[in-house]
Amino acid sequence: MAPCYMWLYKQTPQHRANFLKLADSGFFDNTTFHRIIQDFVIQGGDPLSKDSDPTNDGTGGPGYTIPAEFVDSLKHDYGAIGAARDNNPQKASSGSQFYVVTNKTGDHNLDKNYTVFGKLIGGVDIAYTISKQSKDGNDRPLTNITMDINVIEKTLEQLKTEFNFVP
Repeated sequence: MAPCYMWLYKQTPQHRANFLKLADSGFFDNTTFHRIIQDFVIQGGDPLSKDSDPTNDGTGGPGYTIPAEFVDSLKHDYGAIGAARDNNPQKASSGSQFYVVTNKTGDHNLDKNYTVFGKLIGGVDIAYTISKQSKDGNDRPLTNITMDINVIEKTLEQLKTEFNFVP
């Protein structure tokens, strides 16, 4: 599968630093997108998705949460990357689980309820395709879709040239 590229927002420094730390350590490698809902989100980042028990997918993490970082200008637009969470009253984010918005019109009912900490700037069509895969009754894909996340740095000029992206 072709690569996706994401931009992580500096306005959410705790989420950004955490994602980079986990990516650099290889934490996400071979985790799966364990939850897919067409025209909504694809979700992954659970280390338990690596084991042979699909019933525990969506329940794991690194053992900590991250305080919510809501920023008015960061919205759940198509391709937005948000931090998954349970129903805790502080709206603290999962330490590792994240999702990508695959609804082409966005999902703004999630704004100010879940932290948006990045955006796909290349490969959003791949996320959309993943969201349309066959799944079971628990929204888990019937075929594992694994991740290999690597950190790369690009200059602003490279972002403009390769992705037509200006932050």
